[in-house]
Amino acid sequence: MPLAAVLEPDASALIGWEARGKTQMTHDRIDMDSEVMFGKPVIKGTRITVEQILRKLAARMTVEEILGDHPHLLPDDIYAAAAFAAEYLAHEDIIFADGQRM
Repeated sequence: MPLAAVLEPDASALIGWEARGKTQMTHDRIDMDSEVMFGKPVIKGTRITVEQILRKLAARMTVEEILGDHPHLLPDDIYAAAAFAAEYLAHEDIIFADGQRM
């Protein structure tokens, strides 16, 4: 699956409880636990953060290169990290200096 295909937000991945004023997102392959990596989103069952995956993608690493660094991951783990980040940003509140929200 091309990376661009997973970047479109999927509203079905959202559940209805509030956390910091936003709906909490759930993904089969992403986990957030305050006892693991200070609660940052990680690939489920690992200590590899979504941020680490995104930084590798931003550095122009291919999915194959990332999997070479982390052979226990699957391509879908990389795509899930990108999808999680896209959904997070899609639901981010924008607050202007005058306090107005968008």
